[in-house]
Parts: sequence; structure tokens; C-alpha cells
Amino acid sequence: MTSKFSEVSDFLGENYPPEIRSMMGIHVMFWRLEELMETLSEGMPLTKQERHMLVRLDEPKRMGVLAQQMAALPSTVTAVADALEERGLVLRERDPTDRRAWCVTLTKTGDRVRTDLLEEAGTAFAELSGLTKTEIERFAELVSKASIKILEHGIPEGMKSADC
Repeated sequence: MTSKFSEVSDFLGENYPPEIRSMMGIHVMFWRLEELMETLSEGMPLTKQERHMLVRLDEPKRMGVLAQQMAALPSTVTAVADALEERGLVLRERDPTDRRAWCVTLTKTGDRVRTDLLEEAGTAFAELSGLTKTEIERFAELVSKASIKILEHGIPEGMKSADC
């Protein structure tokens, strides 16, 4: 492995407490995953926001719910839905329970693209992290637990402004 650091373990600081090593590792993982996400779905290039919306559309959702889940402005969600609708990946329909609201749902093509995206991301994460399936499941549990605790105090400012 080529690295600008003489020893990767030095970079992650084996002598630091586990909390600090965890933060350093999450930081490295975040940036590598950001790079990785740009390479997914090369057959159908998607923006970061388009990928994020497709992932969030595990079921039909109101535009406002998507804005909350994506930590994005409603105008951004509208623009992303417009772009995905033009490409035949989503449909917007009136919410049957509230005709004032709009729901976004995947088309058959959108569902295939979402499935491919999730599979590509999962495979890439496993290869990138070097974790076993069992380790990934445990890691997901721990990250989810920490994320829930963090989000109890509100959405971090960086997520609000990132319009990710």
C-alpha cells in the first residue's frame, strides 16, 4: 500500500485512547467514502443529492419528509425530484391522505437503479473497510447507536449546510 504517511498505524495513533482513535478512523473513512460515492453508478451518472434521494426512497415519501431525511432545503429536494423525474427514475403524485402535499415514489427503472446503487455501495464498503460481514453488522449497530445519540441533540451544523 502506498501512503504519504510512513506508517498508517502512526497516522491513526495506536497510542491514543480508543475514543480518539475512533474519531480519527471515522474521519478517514468519511473522506474515502465521499470519494468512493462519486464513482458509483457510472452507467447512469448521478449527483450526490440524486443518489441520496434514491437511497432514501425505500418507500413513497412526502417531499417534506425527504427534505428532513436528506437534511436539505425543500427547494433542493424539489430540484432533485425534478431532475430524477425527467430521467424517469421517480414520479411525483399527490399524497392520498393530504391532497396539498406531494409524494415521491420510484419508478421501476428508479427501483432498479436504487437496488444497483445499494449493492455497489455495500460491496465497495466491504472491500474498502476490509471488515467481515459480521464485523460490518456490528459496526452498523454501533454507528447507529452513536448517531441516534448525536441526533437527539439536533442535526449537526455541517449536515445542515452541506445539502447532502
